[in-house]
Amino acid sequence: MDDSICRARAILGTILLGLILTGCASAPTPDNRAEARWMPQQEELETAREQCVPGRPAQMDPALDHVPATDLRREGDMLGPGDRLRIQVVGDDGRLSRAYVIDDYDRLELPGLAPLDTRGKTLRQVETTLAERLVEAGLVRPLPRVVDVSLMESAGLSVPVSGAVFQAGTVRIGERARETLVGQREGPASGDANSERSVAAAIRAAGGARPDADLTRIRVVRGQRWTELDLSGLLDGTRLGDVRLSPGDRVIVPSTACFDERLVRPSPLTPPGIRVYLSNLSRPAASNANSAIGKESSSLPYGTRLLQGLASANCIGGSAMNAHRQAVLISANPLNGRSVVIQRDIEGMLEHAQRDRINPYLMPNDAIACYDSRAMNARDAIALFGEALGSAATAILIDDLAQ
Repeated sequence: MDDSICRARAILGTILLGLILTGCASAPTPDNRAEARWMPQQEELETAREQCVPGRPAQMDPALDHVPATDLRREGDMLGPGDRLRIQVVGDDGRLSRAYVIDDYDRLELPGLAPLDTRGKTLRQVETTLAERLVEAGLVRPLPRVVDVSLMESAGLSVPVSGAVFQAGTVRIGERARETLVGQREGPASGDANSERSVAAAIRAAGGARPDADLTRIRVVRGQRWTELDLSGLLDGTRLGDVRLSPGDRVIVPSTACFDERLVRPSPLTPPGIRVYLSNLSRPAASNANSAIGKESSSLPYGTRLLQGLASANCIGGSAMNAHRQAVLISANPLNGRSVVIQRDIEGMLEHAQRDRINPYLMPNDAIACYDSRAMNARDAIALFGEALGSAATAILIDDLAQ
């Protein structure tokens, strides 16, 4: 009888030890490729950090001509689809003089005339060409300023944006609500200022400049010409330097291949905020809803770091038994697309004086997960053991401990 009890105790003790050891495991230990980390704060504290040397931007197509930025600033805006024009013809009885909209094919159509191609033309160029057409058609006499063409409203335009932005691609800028359109409330008017048809607006629409962007060498391509802009002054308000864009323009944001934390904050060139995915199933929460994780807690200002994100996910504070919880940050290297998983001891970061060196910045679409402490995992293992073996096993353990 005593032997059977001893064997039972040994078996139960072995099972209990295995469960406890299994339960003591906390967050997974991630293994990342060497090229996955791109932010200095993603490294471990004891890792030696090399100084990143910014790279030079790629060479432009030699077929394109480089021009000073002042040349583009001096040019009038090119007309494009959706622009509204007011045309006044001298001596006209109202047949030709009215408002017109340039169609999707860059054509301006007036009664009695063949469609006028406005692609790549400024307002004054269209006015000159239209006057020549009217004289040739015999609709007006060749008088000075026989036609007056004025801009009532500049429409939005599509701009391809590539390079060191979070969402490279073709973006729409300069779109406005109908109630704000010129002439909708004030009646006939001339002149328009669409401040959202700019390089900065295009970069923001493409998700904003990444921390590796070279803001001193932003390229704008217009036709067969290109220029280089220094928009770094928009970050601190020291200078403007922006350029209004025209239909057909392209924007290229070069990369330095280096992380610059000065760019990780809201500005006219960077995102105002980011969306982060949060998961907190640690004790006592049984779901994200119980952890009070909602839309507001997962929408954070750009420049938020991991510790602030953990506080937003309610992963900081609470029972001392659940101290030294683990957190995992899932991110991606935008330079090569490699995913990177960073593990941190939450209380260890709070206690360490060098926490800023290991507290990564959060990027758009990052994910944060919280894990219970080892003590809580061991507690769950013991509880699971008790539930599985019932009161008899518990009595044996108590008797064993009493001896």
